[in-house]
Order: sequence, then C-alpha cells, then structure tokens
Amino acid sequence: MQEKPELDFPRPLTTVDVVIFAIRSDALQVLLVQRPKAESEPFPGAWALPGGFVDIAGDRDLEACAVRRLKAKTGVVSPYLEQLGSWGSATRDPRGWSATHAYFALLPEHTAGGALAGDAQWFAVEGEKVRPKLAFDHAEILQAAVLRLRNKVEYTSLPAYLMPQEFTLPELQRTYEIVLDRPLEKSAFRTRMLAADLIEPVAKMRKGPNRPAQLYRLKKAKAPVFFTRTFNPPG
Repeated sequence: MQEKPELDFPRPLTTVDVVIFAIRSDALQVLLVQRPKAESEPFPGAWALPGGFVDIAGDRDLEACAVRRLKAKTGVVSPYLEQLGSWGSATRDPRGWSATHAYFALLPEHTAGGALAGDAQWFAVEGEKVRPKLAFDHAEILQAAVLRLRNKVEYTSLPAYLMPQEFTLPELQRTYEIVLDRPLEKSAFRTRMLAADLIEPVAKMRKGPNRPAQLYRLKKAKAPVFFTRTFNPPG
C-alpha cells in the first residue's frame, strides 16, 4: 500500500457550524451553545452556533460532520439540512487561520422541545439577529442563514419541515407567516398547499371552539416543493 505523502505546508483550522432553526412560542428561534469559560478558550463564555472541528477519521464529508454536531446538541437528526456557505480568514479565530463550512437545519416543534446538551439554549430571532453577542463571525453566519431561509420560503415548502407530525392548514400558514414576518392571504395559501402534493390528510380532526379542523401530515420522503410564484400578502 502506497504511503500518503507528507504535507510540507501549514493547514488551516477546519470546522463545521450549524444554524438550527425551530418554531417555539410562536416565534422563529435558533439554537445556540455557550462556549467554555476557561480563559485559554477563544471567546470564553460567549454564545455561539453549534459546531466543531472536522473529525478526519470519522466524518466522511462535511455533511456528516454537520449531522454529528446537530445530533450531539439536540439528540435528533434534522429532516432538512442545507449547506449555507463557507467563511474563512486569518482573523476570525484567534487560534490561527480558520475556515468554517456552515449549514442550516430545520427542526419540527415536537423534536425541538426535547432534551438539549447542557450548554445549549434556544433564542428568538429578532430581525436577522439574536440578543446575545455571538462569538467568532457567527452573527454574520446567522444573518446569512435567516436571509437564505426567508428567501427560500417565498417559493418553496421549507416551513413544512418545522411542523409537528400532525397539523392544520391554519397552523402551517402561521408558520410561514412567522418565518416571513408578514401575513399571507388565506384562500390563496390553502389552494397552493393542497395543489402542491406536499401534505396529505389524516383520519383525524382538531377540535376547538369553532368547527373541527382537518389534520394533515407531511408526505414521507418528500423533497421540498418549488412554487412558480412567491406568496402575496392579503389584499
């Protein structure tokens, strides 16, 4: 077996960071982790996106690293994971030249409410930011993730991955409105969702103060649906 040649040049630090979104308390929220407080650590005690170094022996690719970091902090695998972009410079990490490859993930409400790692906590997204100051360049990465999510929600079915296992059409519409931060026209939304071959009715009704509402679920193994037009606000 041929031996691998020795590298005669310095290598940058290589990490993967994951922006994990969920709908909690009727708001778009993102999962953050608190960094170790030891003074030897960069940005001690600051809040940051979940992430870490690539495991050269264990991670077959960048996505495998992202899945591993996601599961380590939430205990679950996201139904939707997308590569966001790469950030790198000589100054983003005080330990040396660093490059990070960022992903964003969507978690359904019922999994986002589960047990988290001890250093993890949900924070509401306000505009394109969160209240705590973030370590490294994670504020820039978070902003890019929020913009990507909102742009794609305009013409895709991504919010369906934020839903619980069973939901009503008004609940799905509300999730779209939370992510987009604006209201949508009810009848046009209903028509688009039912025509998209994305959801299917279940043999249950949601009882409430008004007439019972039909429950739906996301079709299994369904890729995101792309719409030909963006959503219009109410007239």
